[in-house]
Amino acid sequence: MFEDLTYEIIMQRMLDRIPMNVDKREGSIIWDALAPAAVELMQIYIELNNIMNESFADTASREFLIRRAAERGIAPYPATNAILRGEFTPATINMTGRRFNMPNTDNISYIVREMISEGVYQVECETAGIVGNQHLGTILPIDYINGLQTAELTAVLIPAKDEQDTESLRQEYFDSFSGKAYGGNVKDYLDKTNSLNGVGATKVTPIWDGGGTVKLTILDAQYNPASELLINNVQEAIDPTQDGTGLGIAPIGHVVTVDTATEISVNITASLVFDSGYSWNSVQGQAVQLIQSYLLEQRKAWANQTTLIVRLTQIETRLLSIDGVIDISGTKINGVADNLTLTGYEIPVFGGINV
Repeated sequence: MFEDLTYEIIMQRMLDRIPMNVDKREGSIIWDALAPAAVELMQIYIELNNIMNESFADTASREFLIRRAAERGIAPYPATNAILRGEFTPATINMTGRRFNMPNTDNISYIVREMISEGVYQVECETAGIVGNQHLGTILPIDYINGLQTAELTAVLIPAKDEQDTESLRQEYFDSFSGKAYGGNVKDYLDKTNSLNGVGATKVTPIWDGGGTVKLTILDAQYNPASELLINNVQEAIDPTQDGTGLGIAPIGHVVTVDTATEISVNITASLVFDSGYSWNSVQGQAVQLIQSYLLEQRKAWANQTTLIVRLTQIETRLLSIDGVIDISGTKINGVADNLTLTGYEIPVFGGINV
């Protein structure tokens, strides 16, 4: 709004108000008297411009966006801690409460929470954020454990999330004006379910099995099918008794069932023509990464789509964007030279690529 009010313009406006019979050349008494004032006025206009930007949600920085969102009862969700599957031998040692480090990482530590079965435990990463999802393998005890033979993290049960980013919070703020979460409506279920630890996306199906029934289909924080542990945790939080008594987040009269989407493996076959000096071996890693990225985009859009379509043209476009690939033909998805259409409760996962 005030971007055009620069030092030069302010200075010239002030000089224009001085009579022509007074010396106002640079270095004159008038010039030297006005120049500091022009600088200060320029700074004031800069601050006024910043105030204007910080006053509106579409241009506010994170600090002021959080304050604006708080007026709508919205706060950025915090980073969460990953829950992993830990396997320990011998199984006779009680590992609950023991702490471990992951070798060759930046001091990532873990604490054993509860037993799943003999020698198998839920292990919580003590470092919040997605870094807790990124390491599997052997872990070492922080304090000596007599008789311990092996300790290993084998799977991520509930993926962690980083703190909500600024643009996601901004979008949530604007979305709050288009629909109000209230008393078990769809937006209420979406907001409350997505805020739970480990949940990345939710699809709400009202009256799916008669009056008063609601189905919540969830993905984990990495947009993959939710683990049994995550499903059970969400079920416990939303509707633990599933009898309409309202002992969880769900209102009285609602019977809620939580499940997850079905994985559909996407296998690609194609014939590629390579430029001189290139081969499949030299581009395979990039090709796999691009296809996986495309399928992740699809899964991120899943909650807002009735169906997902994995398109041949999108796959071919991404493969053709690789340096060294000059042509493509005969592309098929799961053996069919056509798009792959999924139901509203299916998500695509990378199965492989055969060139």
